[in-house]
Amino acid sequence: MGSKWRKAKLALGLNLCSYVPRTLEDSPPASSERLSDAALLSPTNWDSRPMTPTPSSHGLRLSKSGSKSSKQTCSICLTKMKQGGGHAIFTAECSHSFHFHCITSNVKHGNQICPVCRAKWKEIPLQAPSLDPVPGRAPINAVGWPHNDALMTVVRRLPPPRRDMNRRHIVPLLQAPEPSVYDDDESLDLQPVFADRNSTDNKNAADHNFARTIEIKTYPEVSAASKSKSYDNFTVLVNLKAAATIVRQDPIRNPANLPQLSQTPRAPVDLVTVLDISGSMAGTKLALLKRAMGFVIQNLGSNDRLSVVAFSSTARRLFPLRKMSDTGRQQALQAVNSLVANGGTNIAEGLRKGAKVMEDRKEKNPVASIILLSDGQDTYTVSGAGGNQHQRNYQLLLPLSIHGGDTAGFQIPVHAFGFGADHDASSMHSISEISGGTFSFIETEAVIQDAFAQCIGGLLSVVVQELQVGVECVHPSIHLGSLKAGSYPSRVMADARTGFIDVGDLYADEERDFLVSVNVPAVSPGNQTSLIKVRCVFKDPLTKEMTTLETEEVMLERPEMCEEAAVSIEVDRQRNRLQAAEAMSQARTAAEQGDLPGAVSILENCRRVLSETISAKSHDRLCIALDAELKEMQERMASRHVYEASGRAYILSGLSSHSWQRATARGDSTDGSSLVQAYQTPSMTEMLTRSQAMLLGSPSAQRLVQPLWSFGSQPNPR
Repeated sequence: MGSKWRKAKLALGLNLCSYVPRTLEDSPPASSERLSDAALLSPTNWDSRPMTPTPSSHGLRLSKSGSKSSKQTCSICLTKMKQGGGHAIFTAECSHSFHFHCITSNVKHGNQICPVCRAKWKEIPLQAPSLDPVPGRAPINAVGWPHNDALMTVVRRLPPPRRDMNRRHIVPLLQAPEPSVYDDDESLDLQPVFADRNSTDNKNAADHNFARTIEIKTYPEVSAASKSKSYDNFTVLVNLKAAATIVRQDPIRNPANLPQLSQTPRAPVDLVTVLDISGSMAGTKLALLKRAMGFVIQNLGSNDRLSVVAFSSTARRLFPLRKMSDTGRQQALQAVNSLVANGGTNIAEGLRKGAKVMEDRKEKNPVASIILLSDGQDTYTVSGAGGNQHQRNYQLLLPLSIHGGDTAGFQIPVHAFGFGADHDASSMHSISEISGGTFSFIETEAVIQDAFAQCIGGLLSVVVQELQVGVECVHPSIHLGSLKAGSYPSRVMADARTGFIDVGDLYADEERDFLVSVNVPAVSPGNQTSLIKVRCVFKDPLTKEMTTLETEEVMLERPEMCEEAAVSIEVDRQRNRLQAAEAMSQARTAAEQGDLPGAVSILENCRRVLSETISAKSHDRLCIALDAELKEMQERMASRHVYEASGRAYILSGLSSHSWQRATARGDSTDGSSLVQAYQTPSMTEMLTRSQAMLLGSPSAQRLVQPLWSFGSQPNPR
């Protein structure tokens, strides 16, 4: 009698699929196979082998792995497949097996190729009503074996593929109709923040609230000026720093001394990822995107919620806003694994769907954000010819709900990621700038997971919301000149005595620096001049309580006679940052007008001016970083080809970082040791460490996979 393997092949030849127990004679060959998109999402693969694509003469190549895990584990939901466990098992014509309910859902999402070996299936599993067998008699299949209801599948032969001569209008996301209103978000079911605690704990809670605040420092341009001296443009630096997350080291549980985020409750997040799956994303790009999304899913907490929107020629919500519990993670991984690349690029439609998820949700987590990734240019909404960057109306790409109010700050920031050399950096930067998000340039495909890790490291550490900074003049003869706040909305009142800056959210340990310009009159009486007072109003994202902090008056000493005082190095440092950002902006404008030599000259002049400043002569780290960044930008303007391929995106990601004072991914690295990563916070660095530990297959990666705790998911006190 032939082997069971031959029986299985006979079954496949008769268009039936059945589970066949593996025997010694059926053991898989020793040869390895290419790691699939589905396997990229498997935590078992993260832990067992390096996941970083290795360079070769033919470009990036994914790491190899055997097929053993795919036979024991469903590559879609990542759980074990056991016979008799109450779950039907589908064995495809390529011999790979999956849970029946997982693979039918995968097919429903439009995926008709094997998630493991990428073979194109002629037959697909199809959900159908079960037929009750005749009582007392087991049904017989075509091979003559008893039919096991728990293992049999229903298949439908696919029609032969038809060539579509107009691929731009492909609609790849063949799914059930979407609801007209996305109010199916999973309930939050949160408890009061400090409920059921005794009076001692209430005191600790109060201390905890006090710790979750910001520190305000002020630095006048000079500490003293003679009474007879006056200034038309005197600068005061206002420095804000958000509270730190406590980092604890446990040498027993953490032998590698990798940083562990604290167990302090944090604000949970509603995150919508809007992902480009146009035809240009096929292959390695899509595989690495799936792996990066797997990392995001694994590192969200049980009270964080995620929704996945994919777009090509059209857009579709693949996964509603769901809490990232164990079940939610499995469902999210399944939705991500179903992604198939084809069609055009309709960024506007993708953003519209993403914004609609946020608008229609019944409940809201304290923090909300959209992550947008695209490797191409919108071919549906934005008008304007190839190089006419300034003639395009990028605001058309954004739904009105994302534009933000004039006074309330930005409610839903879009953090945009431009992927590769062909994306439209101008549109991605405009989208992020209008919405209050950041723009990152992912030049090298393998960096995508680290770029996502840095971003969510910040989003999962928000400690301050709706922050508004108020500046008030004290001395009756002093008036505000300007507020230099980068991209943050700012305004000086008509009387020029008060001004406001809308900052919004702050991540743990983040700093913001603003330069306030005032006039300083000559004075006769007194030994001091009171300049300004600074007031900060903000909301705690956990308790929802509003807090007001106010500084003491900023004083300027006024002796009778005073030597010319040196400018504060803190003030000089921030002047350099603003001057470098202005040079970047001017150089970009010149480059867009075709004057690359002029753009390079602008950057060179800025470098020369910075080298003569006090902070440069003091070897200030920020000044060194700015010089290195400006030099890199000069090199990326060497020719029109280089500028189009990477120079524009590199400059815009730098401008985004400096204007928001927030870390972005630039070029081919998010390395925290890089000088250009001046705004990286400890939470971002810790998440990057997690990502890189997974990519390197570190033994400590498994410990790092534990999601960051959000409020409501921390252990109950014993």
